[in-house]
Amino acid sequence: MRLRLAVLASGRGTNLQALIDASKTGEIPAEIAVVISDKKEAIALKRAKDNGIPAVYIDRNNFGCKELFESTLLDEINKYDCDLVCLAGFMRILSPYFLANSEQKIINIHPSLLPAFPGLHAQKQALEYGVKFSGCTVHFVDKGVDSGPIILQAVVPVYENDTEESLSERILREEHRLYPLAVSLIAQGRVKVEGRKVWIS
Repeated sequence: MRLRLAVLASGRGTNLQALIDASKTGEIPAEIAVVISDKKEAIALKRAKDNGIPAVYIDRNNFGCKELFESTLLDEINKYDCDLVCLAGFMRILSPYFLANSEQKIINIHPSLLPAFPGLHAQKQALEYGVKFSGCTVHFVDKGVDSGPIILQAVVPVYENDTEESLSERILREEHRLYPLAVSLIAQGRVKVEGRKVWIS
C-alpha cells in the first residue's frame, strides 16, 4: 500500500514539487494526499492544484491561540488519512501539543548539516562561520528546533566567492534529491529509530 503524505509548506514549494515528481514516476511508493499552507498566496498551493492534489489554506489569524490553529491542522491531516507529515518550508515551529497529538511521524528538510546552523538563514550562518562544506539534512521532528534524529544528509562544497543565494541554490539541488529518497526509505519500512540514531536497512 502506498504511503499517504501530508505536505506542509509556506512558500515556493520546490521540495513539494520534487516529492510530486518522484511520486508520479514511482520513485517513491507514496502519494501526496493533501498540501496545507498557512500562507494564502503560497506557490506551493498552486503547485498542488496544478497536479490535482487537494490544497488547503488555514489562516493562523483566525485562531485565538496556537493550539487551536494546530488542532485544526491536525484535523485536516487526519481527514485525508495521512501516514506521514512532510514539512517543506513550513515557516512555523510545531508545538509540543502538535507533536503529542499527531498520529503521524513528522519529517523536515533543513539547509545545513545539522546539528550545525539550525533555525533560520542557515546558509548565511554557514558563510559567516567560514565553513568549507555545508549541505542539507532530512530529520524527524521533535520538540526542539531542527534537533530531531537525522535520517539522511548530503554535502556540498562552499566556495570563496559564494553568496547566500549561490550556496542556497547548490544546497537546494541536493534537497530535491534527498527528500524523495528519505520518503522512499520510510515508505519501504527501511527506517528504524533508536533514541537519537536512525538505522537504514
